[in-house]
Amino acid sequence: MSLAFGTRKGAGTGATDPAAPSTQHLLRRKRRREAARTLAFLSPWLIGFGVFFVYPLVSTAYFSFTQYNGFGSPTFNGLKNWNYVLDELPTFWQGLRNTVWLVLVMVTLRVAFGLGIGLLITRVKTGAGFFRTVFYLPYLAPPVAATVAFAFLLNPGTGPLNHLLGELGLPQPGWFADPNWSKPALTLLAMWGIGDLMVIFMASLLDVPKEQYEAAELDGAGPFQRFRYVTLPNISPIIMFAVVTGVIQTMQYYTQAIVAGKVASGIAGNSGQQFEPGFPQGSTWTLPQMVYNLGFQRFNYGAACVVALVLFAISMAVTSILLRRRSGFMSSDD
Repeated sequence: MSLAFGTRKGAGTGATDPAAPSTQHLLRRKRRREAARTLAFLSPWLIGFGVFFVYPLVSTAYFSFTQYNGFGSPTFNGLKNWNYVLDELPTFWQGLRNTVWLVLVMVTLRVAFGLGIGLLITRVKTGAGFFRTVFYLPYLAPPVAATVAFAFLLNPGTGPLNHLLGELGLPQPGWFADPNWSKPALTLLAMWGIGDLMVIFMASLLDVPKEQYEAAELDGAGPFQRFRYVTLPNISPIIMFAVVTGVIQTMQYYTQAIVAGKVASGIAGNSGQQFEPGFPQGSTWTLPQMVYNLGFQRFNYGAACVVALVLFAISMAVTSILLRRRSGFMSSDD
């Protein structure tokens, strides 16, 4: 009896098999399976990110310290490319000033104009679909065709706009042929194709709760107060999106500026002629044009990579500042 009782008592103590896996080991194995499954789902994005972003960025950084013309083998030359671009190439600073001007002025006016058009169309009682179509259609025009049309429209000698300004007794600018008016002309072209921002702002404005407008109106808030304290807080994420994407797009501004310069200079219709971007007098010269000019026209890939890295660094810095919660575009929860 005592032996049987002792056996039963030992069986009830819950003795574990030393060969059985521990709880921690099972948890680690489960975490590894979950991590592998997550990586499997993320693998398409990770591969694309590595191939189309990380590899080009690392290669650009490498080539910026080499002498490379695209044909032979790159040879390391230290900081010579950086010294050449920053100290010996005056067009770099001119292109930087023009790019910053376009970012500050063009992005601001596009966002303000797109928001204003969106507000007006949401207030229209009849014909909203017609006006929405009219303002959106210019956005669908190809950039080259739209720029060529604007260049002829704003031609200082034969353009209908200057003719109309002359009939009204107003000054007739040189537009794309005048270094003081070329960037404002490009800004007008960008504002003409405002359809993308208009649609985004209209969708956000229509999503603002009407109850908040009614409550503000009952409290005696006027149109400006309702816009300031009801509309802006609700659409602030959309404004942030429009500003950030506008900055990124403008930092890559290339096609419209170079096409406008070619048309205004008279070279657009003459094939085989060498064209130096920036007409007139470097006023439309931007950093993306400089990257193309140095890399594919002068075959100085090292210097072109330096400009590309500077452009990337500025874009990242500006975007990081804008994305801060206390940047003024989005309210903080603190």
